[in-house]
Amino acid sequence: MATPKTPSRMPTGVWVLGFVSLFMDISSEMIHSLLPLFMVTTLGASVFVVGMIEGMAESTALIVKIFSGTLSDYLGKRKALAVTGYALGALSKPLFAMAPSIGLVFAARLADRVGKGIRGAPRDALVADITPRHLRGAAFGLRQSLDTVGALLGPLLAVGLMLLWADNFRAVFWVAVIPGTIAVALLLFGVREPEHASASKQSNPIRKENLKRLAAPYWWVVGIGAIFTLARFSEAFLVLRAQQGGIPLALVPLVMVAMNLVYAGTAYPFGKLSDRMSHTRLLMLGLLVLIAADLVLAHSDHWYVVLTGVALWGVHMGITQGLLATMVADTAPTDLRGTAYGFFNLVSGIAMLIASGVAGLIWDKLGAAYTFYTGGAFCLLALIALSWRENAARRIQLNRGH
Repeated sequence: MATPKTPSRMPTGVWVLGFVSLFMDISSEMIHSLLPLFMVTTLGASVFVVGMIEGMAESTALIVKIFSGTLSDYLGKRKALAVTGYALGALSKPLFAMAPSIGLVFAARLADRVGKGIRGAPRDALVADITPRHLRGAAFGLRQSLDTVGALLGPLLAVGLMLLWADNFRAVFWVAVIPGTIAVALLLFGVREPEHASASKQSNPIRKENLKRLAAPYWWVVGIGAIFTLARFSEAFLVLRAQQGGIPLALVPLVMVAMNLVYAGTAYPFGKLSDRMSHTRLLMLGLLVLIAADLVLAHSDHWYVVLTGVALWGVHMGITQGLLATMVADTAPTDLRGTAYGFFNLVSGIAMLIASGVAGLIWDKLGAAYTFYTGGAFCLLALIALSWRENAARRIQLNRGH
């Protein structure tokens, strides 16, 4: 009797979901790469206000994921929720172009991030559902890489249009509506949900007996993810650091282009590597790279120093982001994946709100350098925790050997 071959090709659905992320990120990053500058230079906001808006918006997205993830487990349907989230993100884009004040920018940012929150956990669970376990790290790396290509192209388009239209923020924001609409259409017509994911309605995922199935290894991943978020805070601070160095306003988004170029180039290779080596050691490498990025960014605001720090930041993202998503999938039961991603992002959302608020306050009171030094200090905490975990696992293996 013939042995069935282990599939070696990446499922088509993973590629389509990657391109959905690519187009939505083009749309989002055309706006987000300019938004801190728009708020500070056009609407007169302080850096603290920018930090709070960014923190509340990003944390809202992460917190909403728990509800969408749990709902996708309960219904056994991922795609419908993902479409709803992407559609809300696309519909929020015109609000940025029309905003006369910080209030409407805040409302638009919240709507955009609520859309991200709705789609995030079901989409990640859908990737895990359609991918064989031995390809999972590569699948998350590929989706993240395509997502990041969009995050690279978005600021490039923003720079080109800002130069073409003499720093007209609002005109650029209007153009961002187009790729957002393409992303929704591609998901709607290009992705088929696996039958097993929608075959039957599940029991309530947040019942006590179900939550007990999310064991200690999963909660360890949740805790480490939160510390990573505290160490990283919002990428809006990278844009503001570049502005301090005297880079012309229209060219500041190139900083995010540089970061996302490195991120896109490293996410898939490190995703493949995570299928073959210790996840803990790979996370430790990511933390060391982030510490280096923080020290470089704290050292100087000269453009070449900032670009070096931003490139290191991108390497860190390439190492860790797909890896953390893979670790959640590996430590959670199949029928609770949506809920697992939801709780992971709830805790990370709270950490993001704290981190961005504190970073903005430190920036206003003590200066940019101390903001990045604080991020480096949180990295050291995470590194100590991971070292302790690695040593404990090694001792357990030695004891079993004896």
